[in-house]
Amino acid sequence: MKEMVIILFSAILVNNFVLVKFLGICPFLGVSKKLDSAVGMSIAVIFVMVLSTAVTYPIYMGLLVPLGIEYLQTIVFILVIAALVQLVETTLKKNMPALYKSLGVYLPLITTNCAVLGVTILNIDESYTFIQSLVNSFGAGVGFLLAMVLFAGVRQRIESNNFPAAFKGIPATLIAASIVSLSFMGFAGVIDGLLGL
Repeated sequence: MKEMVIILFSAILVNNFVLVKFLGICPFLGVSKKLDSAVGMSIAVIFVMVLSTAVTYPIYMGLLVPLGIEYLQTIVFILVIAALVQLVETTLKKNMPALYKSLGVYLPLITTNCAVLGVTILNIDESYTFIQSLVNSFGAGVGFLLAMVLFAGVRQRIESNNFPAAFKGIPATLIAASIVSLSFMGFAGVIDGLLGL
């Protein structure tokens, strides 16, 4: 149980896919202008991350490894993720049209979101069990949500400030993102505390 807690908190805070591993930057910068869009996108990413891990892990262990074709994992994982994103997109379009419209072009970008692909590959590379992989994927998704919500708040503050012309827009956003990213480096000691080091 302690190991699962460490995996979860590590994925959320210490190894945050957006702010530490720099995966999923496109939706992070693109959808974080409004809090509701950021939360909606993050929930969709959490769902896709966990579901893609639940599907890709058995395919890798039950099909690719026994056949000796592990080198196809990236292609297979991308195809699975693309199919799952289509499922999420269709579901949102039918059941939550307002959220579907607010996410716009960024919803199909979950397919190419390297954080989703990254978590499925890193689960294999870290030799996690199936349950550990699901916990890590959920933690990575919650970490994505945390980064999006925090940065949406920061961006709202940035929009209301008066910057010199050279810093308005993207430069101010990138500087703010780097400062938020630096703040997450302070969480490295949390895992050491959980381990009792």
